[in-house]
Amino acid sequence: MRPIYHPAKSDLSLAGVLYALGDPVRLEIVKRLADVPGLPCAAIEVSVAKSTLSHHFKILREAGVIACQKQGTQHLNSLRIEDLSERFPG
Repeated sequence: MRPIYHPAKSDLSLAGVLYALGDPVRLEIVKRLADVPGLPCAAIEVSVAKSTLSHHFKILREAGVIACQKQGTQHLNSLRIEDLSERFPG
């Protein structure tokens, strides 16, 4: 199985983060993860197809907004608040 890609903190770009947060569905995902960290993908209910939801998670992960950890059959997602705060202070 291929490992899940997460960019290094030094590779995070402001343009990439803002692009990831520019979609209403992705912004809703981030809001829900801010309330409850460690949510599995299936626990976040939005009105898009499952494949589209997976795409949104991929965009957020590759931009460095969220981190995904595989635990059993689930992928647990959390915000990378510390990395984003260090990379983009203020």
